[in-house]
Amino acid sequence: MHELNTQDRERAVLVGVARSGERWLAEDHLEELALLADTAGADVIEKTIQEKNRIDPAYFVGKGKANDLAERVTELQANLLIFDDDLSPAQVRNLEKLTGLKVLDRSGLILDIFARRAKTKEARTQVELAQLNYLLPRLTRQWTHLSRQVGGIGTRGPGETQLEVDRRLIRKRIGLLTKALDRIKSQRHVRRQGRQDSFKVALVGYTNAGKSTLLNTLTQSDVFVEDRLFATLDATIRRLKVDNQKDILVIDTVGFIRKLPHNLVASFMSTLEEARLADAFLHVVDVTHPHLFEHISVVKDVLNDLDILDKPTVFVFNKIDKLKQKAIVDRLKQEFSPAVFVSAVRGFFLQDLIAEILKLMTHSVKELVITMPARHSEIIARLHSLSDVKESVYEEDRVRLVLTTPNENVELIKRLLEKKLPGEFEWTSANGGEARIGKAKNDE
Repeated sequence: MHELNTQDRERAVLVGVARSGERWLAEDHLEELALLADTAGADVIEKTIQEKNRIDPAYFVGKGKANDLAERVTELQANLLIFDDDLSPAQVRNLEKLTGLKVLDRSGLILDIFARRAKTKEARTQVELAQLNYLLPRLTRQWTHLSRQVGGIGTRGPGETQLEVDRRLIRKRIGLLTKALDRIKSQRHVRRQGRQDSFKVALVGYTNAGKSTLLNTLTQSDVFVEDRLFATLDATIRRLKVDNQKDILVIDTVGFIRKLPHNLVASFMSTLEEARLADAFLHVVDVTHPHLFEHISVVKDVLNDLDILDKPTVFVFNKIDKLKQKAIVDRLKQEFSPAVFVSAVRGFFLQDLIAEILKLMTHSVKELVITMPARHSEIIARLHSLSDVKESVYEEDRVRLVLTTPNENVELIKRLLEKKLPGEFEWTSANGGEARIGKAKNDE
């Protein structure tokens, strides 16, 4: 794994490119890049934007601007250049040679932050895999600004032969890490078996929106919280106790961000699998952020890429206690529904959120009453695995089961009974209707 040297804070110059008429967007992206740099341990001493419609293949910003940067970083005594967009390996080499400085792009910076934040074995494995996929096409002897912990990769001498050896070692390591993540995925699947009967809501949202704070407040937990980007990398699961209701599990996930590296999303798929298998989402939004609508759009895009955007969702607009422009609340209520406005830090209006969670829970499950021959113990056991059996009443040679099950399991149970017990079972739903022997009664 590669980690930033954190003994001394580095002096960084940030560089962005603005397309025609989009300077404001480039400025906003650089503000976020500055937060990332601070999280990584660098002091931003200057930000510069080049207005350019076409990217220069050699220097990204053009040879003239690159020469200006070389002079400026010398004046400022900077030791790090960070670009807001992804750079090609050739662009990195050219810029480092011209300026004499270390050059990072946004993806490389995010990956280094993740390397520092990763605490668990799973997170470290995922980060290292993403880093190696990122490093592979960029492997040169100029990359001396990151500590090497993968067998001395890239540090052992010049020449194409040595680079090829290093590339083979990286590919071998990537293969080992991929297999390790497959094992982790299998272990997660086993652990999930004990949570099948619980209603699961996943906290999703832009990084630093307050997801971990909300998790702590809702569940009286002590998950690590910090007012920096990417404070949480691992999927954290805590139990929410609400009266005598069925168990509710709240899942905290890694925050999303603009231009999130593709390799990182792919590597963190085992963690994001927890969100994929959740019954519903709580989309947490920093209501005080000036670009909250763009943040909502970014999160939706990532969820869409993961093919899980269609889950039932409650929009949770957090930090309401810090909101100065109260007029935006009416607009948000009109555009996003259902929506609640809370303060996770101060505990304001959390009962409204819990009420919405209970609504989601009620709408996501169906109550069924099934009567069938008691001798089919294997089918009864299967029903227990697919549902939460509330009541079992045995009368002579038959059993009456009252159960609740997720909507997606209803058709599975129906097909099971029709295949195994044709003409021998009765089925009704909580919405009423007379039972018919041997077939499931439609509750519409």
